[in-house]
Amino acid sequence: MGHIAMNLSRLLGATALAGSLMLIPTAAFATDAPAAAQDDSATTTAADDEEAGPIVVVGSRIKRDTFNMPEPVTVVTKDEATLAGFNSTSAVLQGTAITNGASQINNSYGGYVTNGGPGANTLSLRGLGATRTLILLNGRRVAPAGSRGSVGSADLNVLPSAIINRIEVLKAGASSIYGSDAVAGVVNIVTETKVEGITLQAQHNFTEEGGGGQQRYSAVFGFNGDRFNIAGSVEYFKQDELRLGQRDWAQCQTQYRMTNGGSRVPGSGDLLDPKTGKSKCYPTGATGENGVTINTIGTNSVAGSAVALAPGVPAGYAGACNRFRPNSAAAGGIPGYECVGGGTLGLNIRDTFDPRILNQQLWSPAEVLTGYLQGSYKLNSLGNAEIYTEVLINRRKSNQTGFRQFTLDYLKGSPLIPSSLAFSTFGAAGTSTANPTSVIGVRAFTAYGNYDNRQTVDFAKLSGGIRGDLPWGWNYDFYVSKTWSDATYTTDLILTDRLGQSMDVVASGGGFACRDTTGGCVAAPALTPAVVGGQFPQAWFDYVTDPVTGVTKYDETVANLTATGSLFKLPGGDFQMALGAEFRRSSIDDEPSPESVRGNLYGFTSSQPTKGTDQVWEIFAEADAPLLSDLPFIYELSLNASGRYTHYRSYGGDKTYKFGGVWAPVKWLSFRGSYGTSYRAPALFEQYLGATSGFLSQTADPCYNYGASFAPTDTRYKNCASEGLAPDFLQTSSVTTFAGGGSATGLKAETSTNWSVGGVLRLDGGESSWGNFSFAADYFSIEVDNGVARAGVGGISSLCYDDPDFRAGGGYCNLITRNSVTKALTVNDNYVNLSEDKVRGIDFNLRYQRLIGPGRFVLDAAATKYYSQANRLNPTDPLDEYNGSLNSPEWTGTLNANYSWNQFLFHYGLEYIKGQQSYDLYGLNPATTPYFLETPDVFYHSASVRISIKDYELTMGVRNLTNKAPPQISSIQYNRQGNAPLYSGYDVFGRTFFVNGSVHF
Repeated sequence: MGHIAMNLSRLLGATALAGSLMLIPTAAFATDAPAAAQDDSATTTAADDEEAGPIVVVGSRIKRDTFNMPEPVTVVTKDEATLAGFNSTSAVLQGTAITNGASQINNSYGGYVTNGGPGANTLSLRGLGATRTLILLNGRRVAPAGSRGSVGSADLNVLPSAIINRIEVLKAGASSIYGSDAVAGVVNIVTETKVEGITLQAQHNFTEEGGGGQQRYSAVFGFNGDRFNIAGSVEYFKQDELRLGQRDWAQCQTQYRMTNGGSRVPGSGDLLDPKTGKSKCYPTGATGENGVTINTIGTNSVAGSAVALAPGVPAGYAGACNRFRPNSAAAGGIPGYECVGGGTLGLNIRDTFDPRILNQQLWSPAEVLTGYLQGSYKLNSLGNAEIYTEVLINRRKSNQTGFRQFTLDYLKGSPLIPSSLAFSTFGAAGTSTANPTSVIGVRAFTAYGNYDNRQTVDFAKLSGGIRGDLPWGWNYDFYVSKTWSDATYTTDLILTDRLGQSMDVVASGGGFACRDTTGGCVAAPALTPAVVGGQFPQAWFDYVTDPVTGVTKYDETVANLTATGSLFKLPGGDFQMALGAEFRRSSIDDEPSPESVRGNLYGFTSSQPTKGTDQVWEIFAEADAPLLSDLPFIYELSLNASGRYTHYRSYGGDKTYKFGGVWAPVKWLSFRGSYGTSYRAPALFEQYLGATSGFLSQTADPCYNYGASFAPTDTRYKNCASEGLAPDFLQTSSVTTFAGGGSATGLKAETSTNWSVGGVLRLDGGESSWGNFSFAADYFSIEVDNGVARAGVGGISSLCYDDPDFRAGGGYCNLITRNSVTKALTVNDNYVNLSEDKVRGIDFNLRYQRLIGPGRFVLDAAATKYYSQANRLNPTDPLDEYNGSLNSPEWTGTLNANYSWNQFLFHYGLEYIKGQQSYDLYGLNPATTPYFLETPDVFYHSASVRISIKDYELTMGVRNLTNKAPPQISSIQYNRQGNAPLYSGYDVFGRTFFVNGSVHF
């Protein structure tokens, strides 16, 4: 990799000289070793010949000798990623250095509904969402991939790792250059283009506490001739699971509340488990603390004085009891059961925690196999033409382990109910999902245990093109690419019709038989303490459960023609232009399982097919004008402009543009700035998503215990009461949601504006003297209008139940229905144009390098300060400011220090995330609220050493040196893992060691 380092060093040197682009990445990934510290490697790159001259950098289609661009670009090399301990391209892109603290979708979201489906990893620059970040591979689009109907962003898992030369990141809108999606920024993955020989590499990451390990094995190969070159790679990556039970801090999710007085220690205000006397544990992942009841039965109410009372129930309690837990020692009116709920009893007495919950994953496992091949051949005709091709093939196999409740409705009069419970009538006809026409005698709240989600995603991208020279010194490049993503996704689920059939039984031969025996029906087990505890006969369990499988296909075709060249000379250099046209066609076809389509999944989301296509024609132009140079107070003055016209079949036409400039009054100081517009057509799933159901906590009901928060004169109070709900109403069913596409309701494209202004200072004191210093600061602002979003259950519910006209007013209330019998709530939440997002801040980058003793020292530091991270759902809403609140840090930073000496390189890294608090966001007084909603400043330290000897290289190091665990917060509005916020910025692995070795032949 020595040639890569040397040529990137020249580019870095040109950076501050031009005063217009700082290649000091926010990860502080910058070239860290001088030529003297590295052996020449037979594995070389196009940087040796082609990139030493003019090259194209992300954010422009024009070749340049230096990085004279109006906006900063971050560059990460493969070597630097290895020194930091990253084991995949996905891990690099989702690190704090690139994301600046914005939360990302990764393998910790295995139990959640996410775009791209479980196991997909995406990138959201500036926190504006993955669909607003464009991913390129060698300057060409990477199509979306994943499973289920909401596939709309590139899955980082498909990207190669071993053959990467560098990663270029532009954190600014660039739709005028690249078209739709380039709203928040663009990432370009650049591969090696000239490789000679074979390089074998292996890396193992292993955690000190076990679980979460990673292994990657790869081979990079290539050979070259006078007129051709071929390069490729094959790699295997394995991510081991990290279970909740493998980390102490994740084994018991509590309320983590504070008392209103006294020491205000988090946890001091928790509800206590009557069995242990310690803070009660709840199912991990829920935003609330009550979770779901297990190991419990529900009956009609009986007097507490007539039954046995569980520990935690006040002595002498004579109120209503309607929840009971098995206890063989319990006597009274219901032998073998003790009262745990009903009347005025709190919910904390009930069982909510099962040890199998700890089999769920903090980080879900995956296996990824990637093959990459590229080649070119010079025709020596058609303007010194060269034909080229690129093939990327990838397979991801991933799975996630979940845990769920299993409610069994024993029908009134069923022989499965013991005589001691025959009195009970739990629910009227219409309240049972599996047997809607029957009356429920007893409802058993049992634990299903663990279930498995699994996906196989096959991705293939084939590109081919021709490039060459045109008259008058111009060049042309024409290529066509075709991408296929085929996925299958399977989940082990309960089938509603089979469950209902099995619960309707008759006595038969001393046992039980299904009343309807068709389809091999197996009768449900009798209601016993063992069944309530989640122990089921295997034959019956196998009958009512079944793996259900869906299939997702996503295809994309791209054709692009670009011509670049000089038109005339200006005092500062050649006036250059790029002209081109592009055609894209995309299609999505998601076929959920037939059981899902007909809504036959018990207690689980159902989905309808998602099918749709769209296509777009675009023409674009870019101009770069170096107006003046080498004059007093004008060392450099250049302007850049670009424009694009886009016409979608679905939305019609629109245009985007961008202007930028660089002015360097002197060699060591420059100023730069840009202003532009961007455009994002709604993703196919946002247009055509089939109705997909989901479930939210009971507390998502806007009338949940509304009397505690609203006065009788408040609109919310009146509207809830008008539906026959008592002020202390507690919803007992999950809130059902249905999400769908917005094409039928006139969904339109998003528009955005972005601008930036900054400066670069470079002081060259000589590496052998006091060193070379450079510093850059760039202010940025991005505003997205007419954003495509769903109003959300909370937004729709509030807009309906806080409307004085309520149901009579229609509007958002048309999207909400409430069951007149069960009072269950259903909310329809489709994609619409309504949101607005604003992000403002400053990026700082610093670099210092000099020779110290026998070696070379390089220090890179980067930080981002956000002034605003705000959005609003509706145009009439006030802006909600999230800057500095949980999961949206105001400050993030990184620092990297490297010292190279002969064959050795020593590396130290630091990542910083400023502490956050959400008291202001929710209008809470931190001195009195029981909620603990703040996190401290977090520092992650890493260190490594690399030894290079001829064709061998060994890197060893450790990440999270201090073994820092994630901070903890109270349960309220945030999803958590244990008590830690579900946030990609925090390290869930703990201290992690890594070893990387390579050999070249």
